[in-house]
Amino acid sequence: MNPVLAALAGVFGFVILYLLAGIRVVKQWERGIVLRFGRYAGLYEPGLRFILPGIDRMLPVDLRIVALDVPKQEAITMDNVPVRVDAVVFFRVVEPVDAVLRIRNYYQATSQISQTTLRSVVGKHHLDQLLSEREEVNAALRTIIDEETDSWGVEVMMVEVKDVALPESMQRAIARQAEAEREKRAKIIHADGERAAAENLAAAARVIAGNDVAIQLRFLQTLTEVATEQNSTTIFPVPIDILKAFMPARTAEDSAPAAIE
Repeated sequence: MNPVLAALAGVFGFVILYLLAGIRVVKQWERGIVLRFGRYAGLYEPGLRFILPGIDRMLPVDLRIVALDVPKQEAITMDNVPVRVDAVVFFRVVEPVDAVLRIRNYYQATSQISQTTLRSVVGKHHLDQLLSEREEVNAALRTIIDEETDSWGVEVMMVEVKDVALPESMQRAIARQAEAEREKRAKIIHADGERAAAENLAAAARVIAGNDVAIQLRFLQTLTEVATEQNSTTIFPVPIDILKAFMPARTAEDSAPAAIE
């Protein structure tokens, strides 16, 4: 074989392999950071891309939302209660160039800043706020973490406190407090019911006291209820005033004494 042709074939094969080695595919959820001799050379959008092997280097950056678990952190609340709190942080990269060039590992850095911020925010709230005002605590965490990570090209979407672990002694104290609160509410409701019942009875007594017919109807209703619920014979003394309503009115002639013949 001609040496010249062999050399040309070798060069051609090397060029083909070199070009094939420079083919890169950037996925839809990625952006490619191109470094040429260590310096930033451009940003590749999704699709089939080409770099110069040995000269260029492409660093893919994932733009999808990441759920970062923040491990349990021991902290002391403002009212001196030791707690263990964990959370989850949802973030994403919005500026790929900053996420690569301004910080070495944005994922690890976001994790560390989330842990320190969680301890700091817990120390600025009372225990009742951590348990009942969870949305305000989450909003404060998100604001602080997002401000810290903004220069890295990272946007914090949401922060959620997952669990607040209390000491056993504090759990028992909270349980006793909750039980006392329930008993207090039960007594208040019972007292309100007794007061309303007394007011209704007083109103009913005023109505009945001014109406003889109402007294009679109430008496008859009581008889009906007793007859329905009791199987024994019950004797009620009947006042003569009640029977007057059922007796026909006597005329003046009937009530006059008979003449003696």
